[in-house]
Amino acid sequence: QVQLVESGGGLVQAGGSLRLSCAASGSIFRLNAIAWYRQAPGKQRELVADISTGGSTHYADSVKGRFTISRGDAKNTVYLQMNSLKPEDTAVYYCNTNPVLYHWGQGTQVTVSS
Repeated sequence: QVQLVESGGGLVQAGGSLRLSCAASGSIFRLNAIAWYRQAPGKQRELVADISTGGSTHYADSVKGRFTISRGDAKNTVYLQMNSLKPEDTAVYYCNTNPVLYHWGQGTQVTVSS
């Protein structure tokens, strides 16, 4: 019923930037905390960043100071601005609520070359 659609990924050189977008049906992003997760091959999916309904943000230590999460509630969207990208940021990035309430979307691939 609820669809989560991630976009904006791609191939970028180390030190570059990307802006990921997530769109969801309904108003779930107005009623729940939203998070970006990522999963690299052979590794467990991990929380990257989240933002509360009140706008408070939290970041994994590995991305703090480089990534910024923000809401676009009027359009049921959430963004992840990624700067100073590193090869270890390479992963498939997903959006969802925190805690996870919905089926995962397809994700968007981010590949950072050295």
